[in-house]
Amino acid sequence: QAGGLKDAATMRIEQYLRDSTARDGAHEAIVAGDVRLSYDRVLDLSARMATTLRARGVAPGERVLILLDNGWQAAVTVFATWMAGSVICFVNPSTKAARLAQIVRDCGPALVVAEGRLEKLVDGVAELAETPRLVMGAGFEAGLEAKPFAGETLPDSDLAALIYTSGSTGEPKGVMLAHENMDAAARSIASYLENAATDRILVVLPMSFGYGLNQLVTAMLTGATLVIEKSFAFPQAIFERIRDERVTGFPLVPAMVAMMMQARDLDPALFTSLRYITSAAAPLPLAHLDRLRAFLPHVRPYVMYGQTECTRIAYLPPEEIDARRGSVGIAIPGVRTEVVDEAGLPVPPGTVGELVVRGPNVMRGYWRNEAATRRALRPDPRDGALRLHTGDLFTADADGYLTFVSRTDDIIKPRGEKVAPKAVEDVLHRMPGIAEALVVGVPHDILGQAVKAVVVSASGVTLTEREVMRF
Repeated sequence: QAGGLKDAATMRIEQYLRDSTARDGAHEAIVAGDVRLSYDRVLDLSARMATTLRARGVAPGERVLILLDNGWQAAVTVFATWMAGSVICFVNPSTKAARLAQIVRDCGPALVVAEGRLEKLVDGVAELAETPRLVMGAGFEAGLEAKPFAGETLPDSDLAALIYTSGSTGEPKGVMLAHENMDAAARSIASYLENAATDRILVVLPMSFGYGLNQLVTAMLTGATLVIEKSFAFPQAIFERIRDERVTGFPLVPAMVAMMMQARDLDPALFTSLRYITSAAAPLPLAHLDRLRAFLPHVRPYVMYGQTECTRIAYLPPEEIDARRGSVGIAIPGVRTEVVDEAGLPVPPGTVGELVVRGPNVMRGYWRNEAATRRALRPDPRDGALRLHTGDLFTADADGYLTFVSRTDDIIKPRGEKVAPKAVEDVLHRMPGIAEALVVGVPHDILGQAVKAVVVSASGVTLTEREVMRF
């Protein structure tokens, strides 16, 4: 594999930390604010935290609910949980009490690890009343057991994470990712990004979500340095951090790209250290991608597509951007994708159908939700092997390059004609003066459904409805 990684059998994710420490324990593993931790230090803290979890009664296979901001404490808690043989259930600290209660009822955590400022939130969730808790604050290290966890031989097939997602509607569903699922995804992503120990990866995305969590996992796999920031609330500060820490990898979501492109007097010199940028979580408008490439011509931009249910599905090699306009790329290494009809059979190139995925990265299913699991994981009618049905409509060309059309439940039908919101959004993003656009279907007495656009004008620009509709 690329990026200095050797071919390896599937392994548990906590072994990444042990192996990278064995290779170079003095190498900087994590930078968070003013804190700098070597691999030796992260391993020691994680092992002591694992002992602490066991001392608090957390058994292998039990869930640890993590309510922590992005920071070195969150990274240590994640790896400690895996060392103890338990399952992370990492929830965004901004989650409201009602949704948190739903998640707690579903996952049944053995322990809650929470920020000190969240004690009132935790106290307000009745479902957590009897659950032991570990409150993190300035004295994080002082609260850890002195003896590092010795470790045990545990199977790669063990559950590693429950990541909760609701899709477009409904109750939160816990996506079950085993160590072998996460390992397959991390190795595949690291190979095409050519990650190595020399990389310095910035994570400003919440590590409670799959895209953010994967930055931690990939960094520890490759022995890279992870630069952790809490949020993108102050973009200029983040850009200066990129310059000061000589960041080489910058994972983004489309809204962050839009904010970058709107920033006044943004100095390209802030980004000279960057080797690559990735974009995932939502389709990146071509107009944003074009402006980003023009602004940072030395940076390799990777457009990617994935779902929580399998971490990553496709990526577009940067050298193919001009030839494959609008594509999200080909299947990541080790994964097979197909566009299929309602019977589950492949459709001809260029035909719209549902994207299905096969590979070692595909989830086990949804936690305690057999009905949802059966809808998502269905047998291939040709050989009976289970495939992930993404619920997304795509086309594929003759070379297997995929183009996103719409979510199956997002299609708008004015007068019965099928309209993909993204197709309208792409046009709106080409209009001078529009920074961001979102298209949805709304009820209409005559049409059945009407197409409604919500647009954000660029700084200093005034647009009228008539001008937008004329365009």
